[in-house]
Amino acid sequence: DELDALGVKVDKIDKRVAILENNLGGWKLSGQFWFDANFASGQNGVTGYTQNGIETAFQKDRFRLTLTKQIDENTSFYAQFRGGSAAAGAGQTGIGDVPGLNTRQIYVDAVLPYDISYRVGRFFVDFEGDHGLYVDNDATFGDYRVDGFQFKKSWGNFVGTAVIGRNTQMDGAFASQYMNYAIDLFWQPNEKFFGGIGGNWFVDDQVAAGVDAKFTTYNVYGSFNFTPSVALQGIYYWQDLGASLMGLATNDSPKAWKAMLVVNQDLLKFTGLRVEYQQQDNTFNGVRDPYSFGADVSNVASIADNMPWNDNTSKFLFVYADQKWNDKWSSYVRYQQVDFDTAGIDDAKGYGVAVRYQYTPAVAFRLAYDHVDYGTGNANLNDTDHVVQFRTVVNF
Repeated sequence: DELDALGVKVDKIDKRVAILENNLGGWKLSGQFWFDANFASGQNGVTGYTQNGIETAFQKDRFRLTLTKQIDENTSFYAQFRGGSAAAGAGQTGIGDVPGLNTRQIYVDAVLPYDISYRVGRFFVDFEGDHGLYVDNDATFGDYRVDGFQFKKSWGNFVGTAVIGRNTQMDGAFASQYMNYAIDLFWQPNEKFFGGIGGNWFVDDQVAAGVDAKFTTYNVYGSFNFTPSVALQGIYYWQDLGASLMGLATNDSPKAWKAMLVVNQDLLKFTGLRVEYQQQDNTFNGVRDPYSFGADVSNVASIADNMPWNDNTSKFLFVYADQKWNDKWSSYVRYQQVDFDTAGIDDAKGYGVAVRYQYTPAVAFRLAYDHVDYGTGNANLNDTDHVVQFRTVVNF
């Protein structure tokens, strides 16, 4: 306005800025970087002892770049690239080294007729996480990547989601490749309650060749808030396994369920609290280490490391207390244990504590200690593993 008042011509500048906005506008680049210093010791307290991949190591645990663009009112683009951890993908030449960035997710969201949300590309299927039914490391079932299509439609209090995919993280795990079909039907009639049902079908390519590695998973779930700060949640799974997945076990219809009591810090003031009890038949084909120390950590220990594949049932208890002291400081305490219900395998238990400091809005530090006791005399892992970890987190 001031330039116009002075009679200065800015038409050419306006035109050039408009071209830049039209061609470059809408692109957003963000990222996340974690660097871990792990000081570990295992059996007999020997520093650097390696029992389950636990070792003293300095490593880039996570490096992710996210690129997004709002193409138009109804269409957007999302891509996430990762590198820097030994688990980031094939082709690494050393701890934390990869030849390039791997495409972790890449998809386009659009709106089809009748307000159907459409997603196409590579994305994660994690209905349990979408509904807030787990914290800590992982879901009981799900949280896997797929290349394919997703359709979502809302009808008032109902939301239906369907996935048609391939190239899942299950491919190759059982010397097979899969078509994946998934559905989730979610209902939330009010602020206190939600519930739903779902199904997930993995159909392997090798059935005609006499290999039956297909499996189907069904689930029902719900959550009820007694108060805004107290909720009781639960999820129940049952499966049908193909013969090629059974090995020496005979239970081809395994089940898994968990119940969670969630108490927000608003009520207790000094801490938030989450208590989970979970049972998994040992042939349940899902996530067998939901409480391992940290996500995306290559050298971790888990109370589930000795979990057998047999016809018995493992029983888990998990307690997580998370404290937010102020805008800068927070901490947590976690405890987990499991009974494998199998002769010759001891119960396992573990605990961890951590302090976190938000140095700036973009930079944070965490000092954590985690300990796992596998029991003694086990045929596989025994005795203890523990690690002290100093993590630097940068979000940009």
